[in-house]
Amino acid sequence: MSSIKQIGSAEFKEQALQASGLVLVDFSATWCGPCKRLVPELEAVAQELGDKVTILKVDVDDSPDIASEYGVQSIPNMTFFKDGKVVDTVVGLLPKAAIVGRIKKHLTEAAVR
Repeated sequence: MSSIKQIGSAEFKEQALQASGLVLVDFSATWCGPCKRLVPELEAVAQELGDKVTILKVDVDDSPDIASEYGVQSIPNMTFFKDGKVVDTVVGLLPKAAIVGRIKKHLTEAAVR
């Protein structure tokens, strides 16, 4: 079972903006080929770092309001939130190692503060 949770507009505020710690939101769509290829990478990240980061998935077709609010124009789009604020955005397909690197960077920055 995947530890990546699919959410919509109704859950976004509570799950992404009010969550403690680092949250990665994967904005994607069912018709998007690169988005489908990103899923196993994110599942591997969740398995490795699931206790350090919350990974959520938002379908841009089901929640266009959230996608528009965060300026999502291309997918896949991974937006990182810390304490309800956007701290990083990556557009495009990344391998697991690059995603882990971004997460660790944000976790280290949080520890330094």
